[in-house]
Amino acid sequence: MVELEDVPELIDPVMVAAFEGWNDAGDAASTAVAHMDDTWGGKVFAELDAEDYYDFQVNRPTVWMDGGVRRITWPTTRLSVIRVTEPKTRDLVLVRGIEPSMRWRSFCQELLHLAHELGVEMVVILGALLGDTPHTRPVPVSGVTSDPDVARSLELEESRYEGPTGIVGVLQEACAQAGIPVATFWAAVPHYVAQPPNPKATLALLNKLEDLLDIRVPLGDLPEDARAWQLGVDQLAAEDSEVAEYVQQLEEAKDTVDLPEASGEAIAREFERYLRRRDNQPPKTGD
Repeated sequence: MVELEDVPELIDPVMVAAFEGWNDAGDAASTAVAHMDDTWGGKVFAELDAEDYYDFQVNRPTVWMDGGVRRITWPTTRLSVIRVTEPKTRDLVLVRGIEPSMRWRSFCQELLHLAHELGVEMVVILGALLGDTPHTRPVPVSGVTSDPDVARSLELEESRYEGPTGIVGVLQEACAQAGIPVATFWAAVPHYVAQPPNPKATLALLNKLEDLLDIRVPLGDLPEDARAWQLGVDQLAAEDSEVAEYVQQLEEAKDTVDLPEASGEAIAREFERYLRRRDNQPPKTGD
């Protein structure tokens, strides 16, 4: 573990976490955190000891060349800090890693200890799951929490899920028990195109995070990548009549479910979001 002396005092810090593996269909969630880290030049200040949490026969280290010297990168979880300045200044503590193989409770306690030391005000966990959703429609993103107060204040669903869970579910419960406000956002990835990457789902998670934290994430090539991804899946579906028919069935089911609010609350929410994003755009040259 790297000491925290080199980390400056943070401004309204929020921890945003994502983990590769069972909780990360299409690598959508881990790619969202990686995008923010790369875009804002995140500075890694800590990493968890790989030997404490990972089975190296499951998650193997990789060998690479660095100026003619062989190096080994061990699978682990790393934490970095970025400073967001638009539309207001706040710091994000990004947690990027792989779902641990063992000692999940100790893993969560170590993350919560760091959150406490850094003065983190809230934890947001990103995940992605496979679902019966068509690739041609907006990616559904559901926000849940196990904290009734957070559910009311952020207008999220209170989690009622029962069944097998991953590190996302365990960390959410650990945060709630520690009294740290926590929310989890799940993007639904079409199960018939589960292979990564899925830039459309990554984009949907980033948009949801923007709305929640009132920040603006530079999206770079992601919107174009999302459009290209959808066109590519369109072409694949067109080449297989059974897949095309199945996608049509999913579209009809989705549209039927959405129809009652299509002309009401959904449009109002999208219009409010459009106005917020337009107001946050920098003025064009000559304005």
